Amino acid sequence: MDLVYFAALVSVLIFVHELGHFFWAKVFGVKVLMFSVGFGPKILRLRGRETEYCVGLFPLGGFVKMLGENRQEPVWPEDKHRTFEAQALYKRVVIVISGPLMNVLFPVLLYLGVILGQPGFPPPTIGTVLPQHAADGKLVPGDRVLAVDGVPISTFAELRRYVARSPGRELRLTVFRNNQSVEIAITPEERVVRGPLDIAESVGSIGVQPYRPAPVVGIADAGSPAYRAGLRSFDLITEVRGQRVATVADLERLIAENRGETVPVAYLRPTRVPQALGALADVFVYESGVAALTPEVSGADLRERTGLELADLYVADVEPDSAEYLAGLRPGDRVTAVDGAEVASWSMLSERLFAAPERPHTISWTRDGERHSGTVELRREEWIDGYGGRTHRCVLRARPWLPQVAEKQSGRPSLLRYALPSAIDETIDGVRFIVVGIVRIVQGRLGLSTIGGPITVYDVVAQEASKGPSYFLWAMAVISINLGLVNLLPIPVLDGGHLLFFGAEAVLRRPLPLRFREVASLVGLCLLLVLMGMALKNDVERRWDIIGAQVAELFG
Repeated sequence: MDLVYFAALVSVLIFVHELGHFFWAKVFGVKVLMFSVGFGPKILRLRGRETEYCVGLFPLGGFVKMLGENRQEPVWPEDKHRTFEAQALYKRVVIVISGPLMNVLFPVLLYLGVILGQPGFPPPTIGTVLPQHAADGKLVPGDRVLAVDGVPISTFAELRRYVARSPGRELRLTVFRNNQSVEIAITPEERVVRGPLDIAESVGSIGVQPYRPAPVVGIADAGSPAYRAGLRSFDLITEVRGQRVATVADLERLIAENRGETVPVAYLRPTRVPQALGALADVFVYESGVAALTPEVSGADLRERTGLELADLYVADVEPDSAEYLAGLRPGDRVTAVDGAEVASWSMLSERLFAAPERPHTISWTRDGERHSGTVELRREEWIDGYGGRTHRCVLRARPWLPQVAEKQSGRPSLLRYALPSAIDETIDGVRFIVVGIVRIVQGRLGLSTIGGPITVYDVVAQEASKGPSYFLWAMAVISINLGLVNLLPIPVLDGGHLLFFGAEAVLRRPLPLRFREVASLVGLCLLLVLMGMALKNDVERRWDIIGAQVAELFG
């Protein structure tokens, strides 16, 4: 089945490429003798008025044969004006460039299919507002954004797109809150995002997420009603007095209605399983329980009345021998400050640490009501990403545990306002990524080992096709862009080589000598064979590495 997917993908991309050449050749009156997808023995032939349409046995290629390309074949005098060489220079440029251009533009349709094929999208409802961001104090969880600058939206993806494209520019949001519409002005902060190959992009951010935190609680005070009732940090509250609790907001509402009565609180407690899976992994299972909780009568919020709070700032895991562990930080500790400045969420903790990742930081926390502090340094790691780029990153080796609850997916984004522009953006991002990759190889920042051949393409297609149609279309889009841009490289025998010859013809005002073009094409063919051999070598080495790792794991 993987072979079928591979053949289908390659055949479609070759067809699209050759269709570009064929279409514009027909538009300009060039006589096309043959349109072929695939090489080798012909398994299908259809004869048109003047063009033969063929499908070859091997799908790794294709061609459009135009009149006059084979100089050994005679051309009738009445057809001389219909040869490729007889066309004006701009027409030949259009015919040649249209093939790669079709490969670059075709992904717009593929990405559009991926976007529209998604079963549902999160609604534009605010789930979480991050402290000290643009939306803090302006939006609240539960707000539903109806429009941005007067343009209606129906999904959170549309809101994210408007915000990302507007760093530093004020946006006017129409928000549905408390059964009425309100207008809120927010200016997204400018944030620089670094992706693979060290590609930096400036985007807007207002600090909102479409998910609400699950009711996982933390308890800092051992004398609080919650602790006395038997509740502990990282318990997941599921019911209060028989009423379902899905989010922290539900828990806060049910406790706010309480006037000091003792109520049953059902919870799930994550409990570690020692030596799970032969000590191959850390496994936690939920153990259910019920606590009798008696909230205080007075108090302004959930924490004051019960001792319960969101477990956001509670450390769930600290890697042994890490700087954080050596500083004294342990699971269950509640982080309170970084460098003397109080933090209100784990996101604030991360932002302050990673704002200056190279220098030590002082972290403060509480444990059993006592304050502690220690100095930590983020671990600096050198790694090679999936694209062969060598880079550095700093990591925090302490983590929280706070699952999120997604809003029920509903609605579908506008085709013209969201789906099509997003598909175009995805295509542009793909073009930029591949161009930067080629530049990085030329600069020597990426090794030649990153070049992949047909085996790599086959592996990618098989892997993505197994995940579903959307992933298969995504893989086809990326490979299509790659095919189009590689064909534009200024190597004779490729379309880019022909464009190079046309550029020289435009400067010299006459075609380059035929002998020169033939020799250059031979050199280009040799160079192309060398690159193909290198790609095949890399493919084989990757496959052997995978097999070696599997054998080592099997017998290790």
